Amino acid sequence: MDLQLLIDIFPQVLLDGIILGFMYALIALGYTMVYGVLEFINFAHSEIFIIGAFVGVEILLTLRSAGLFEGLPWPLVLLLILVAGMAVSGVLAVTVERVAYRPLRTAPRLIPLISAIGVSFFLQDLIRLVESVWRNEFNLVYPTMDALNHRFELTATIDVSVKSIVVIVAALLMLWVLHLLVNRTKIGSGAMGGAAGVLFGVQYGLINPYSGFIPGLKAFTAAVLGGIGNIPGAMIGGIVLGLLEAFAASYLSLLTGGAFGAEYKDIFAFSVLILILIFRPKGLLGEIVRERA
Repeated sequence: MDLQLLIDIFPQVLLDGIILGFMYALIALGYTMVYGVLEFINFAHSEIFIIGAFVGVEILLTLRSAGLFEGLPWPLVLLLILVAGMAVSGVLAVTVERVAYRPLRTAPRLIPLISAIGVSFFLQDLIRLVESVWRNEFNLVYPTMDALNHRFELTATIDVSVKSIVVIVAALLMLWVLHLLVNRTKIGSGAMGGAAGVLFGVQYGLINPYSGFIPGLKAFTAAVLGGIGNIPGAMIGGIVLGLLEAFAASYLSLLTGGAFGAEYKDIFAFSVLILILIFRPKGLLGEIVRERA
């Protein structure tokens, strides 16, 4: 085991974990907001999130086809797709709540949960249908905004991209806005999911109808870890999960002599989370449930 290598890569791994954690935190905000108001886990939130990503990529592809993509300032383009993604996902969240959840408000808790799973599968197939008819393809790549890919070299061993900084700043701004405006609304929950979807697409590039499932599952775990219904808890839970994954992906192979690689990062991260929740089942900051809307 090369101790010097472990020390050398630590700052970059720490930074990568924080960036990944903020991405999970953005998605977790939607889960925790719905639970905080309705005491209900919206398992279709991962699809509401990824629909925001598809709205963003469609606008970018349309701008590129019209020859406008390169001529517009990137902050304006980013703001445009963020607002559009938030608007569509917010309206979708309200529609889903009224059609699939509100009629079941007085039903046993298992019934709305089954409805949410059904909505999740329905939205996955709806995305696939629409994109297949529209583009004959549902694996879409976000057009590259060169300015967002620019990297700042902080030290000889640490660098960060502009888009990673955007993710962190956006997450912090949304946390602030939630406290001021939308922490009690269903449309706010969906809008946060749409914004997270756009930033996910910008950060990772490739999306498909199923891209929201794994990030959504991890974000839900982050929300539970931080304290379901607790908005600051969702942020902290996301960052903790992101750090666990990043360190496991980078250090497991080095510490075990190659016996365990990055593919075991999820097992490691979730094992630690299980241990934390055994000793603190209400999460790091505690569960919060508000008065029902």
